[in-house]
Amino acid sequence: MTDTVRDMLPKPRRALRRMIVTSATVVALSLLCVCGTTLWFLGGLTKDAPLYALGCGNGETVDPDGPIPRVIGVVEQQVRNAAIIIRVGQDMKVPPRGWVVAVATALQESRLTNLPHLGANNDHDSIGLFQQRPSQGWGTVEQLADPAYQSRKFFEKLLRIPNWEALPLTVAAQRVQVSAYPNAYAKHESFASRIVDALTGGASRAAGNLLALQCAAAGEIAASGWTLPLRGPITSGFRTPARPGHNGVDIAVPKGTAIRAASAGYVLVATCNAHVGGSAYSCNRDGGTWVQGCGWYVDLLHAADIITRYCHMRSKPLIAPGQRVSAGSVIGFSGSSGNSSGPHLHFEVHLNGDSSGGGATDPIPFMDKVGASLGGSV
Repeated sequence: MTDTVRDMLPKPRRALRRMIVTSATVVALSLLCVCGTTLWFLGGLTKDAPLYALGCGNGETVDPDGPIPRVIGVVEQQVRNAAIIIRVGQDMKVPPRGWVVAVATALQESRLTNLPHLGANNDHDSIGLFQQRPSQGWGTVEQLADPAYQSRKFFEKLLRIPNWEALPLTVAAQRVQVSAYPNAYAKHESFASRIVDALTGGASRAAGNLLALQCAAAGEIAASGWTLPLRGPITSGFRTPARPGHNGVDIAVPKGTAIRAASAGYVLVATCNAHVGGSAYSCNRDGGTWVQGCGWYVDLLHAADIITRYCHMRSKPLIAPGQRVSAGSVIGFSGSSGNSSGPHLHFEVHLNGDSSGGGATDPIPFMDKVGASLGGSV
């Protein structure tokens, strides 16, 4: 359309065109963000751009000296210290997952407070956000007084850890810090993700290079530490009117599709649960609607007492109770064992460590929030 013809359009039509184009753009960008499509050409978006509002993070560098958002639970200076950590990570090209690990570590070590050298008032010489020690080679007292220097030293060591992005946060943090309390970091993971989100427009839901402005796709681990168990259409939703006792979602996939741990954690259950009228039914063959139980299934315990469940595997799971698993590791293969009418994965998410049903939450919005979208409901 030429400029002359465009100018001849009645104003209401031109306004309608703008509204349609704007709406279509936002919808398209929303779908691209949710589905994990890489948007390299949008790497320069500002905080006013649609993707920022939609929560996939932004490509801007964080300014620790600029306006700082309010985060409930911490004061402004603590948020600014987190901003320093993130800015150093951005300058070093550390993926967003590293920012979450670093902020969670600083929450545990100092509550994001740049603690001074306490000398005789302390039983060791720990300093700063990460409680790094001059006596252990982290730097001089003067160097470790600088939060940016501390952050750089933390990231340098983190990046030398093989496969650090797939490790449980507490394991990655411990390998950097060598703390006397190695299991203390995990409890800060969700709060650290919220702080990173507040400062970056949702970067904890991004995967890979943040400038790609993408959310986690199948096999990719979001900065929050979560990934898709597999990708497929959702054929039955959470507690629908037709199935009010359905505590998860059904994802249709061919038999033998690899099922991945949605986040790092520990194996609680890996067993067969199938029976007919009180009698055991083999999980090594297809089940049916007349069979009760989950078939071959796995329960994993993650940080913040979140439990995920994976049902109807075709064969015995690849992991065993008590075993530690990394995010994205293959735990079994899809099938149709137990109460099943065809090959699929029944996937559940439970909060507060309650997998009996009382803690069940809809996996679709939960996985959207952590940047590993399952897609829309049926």
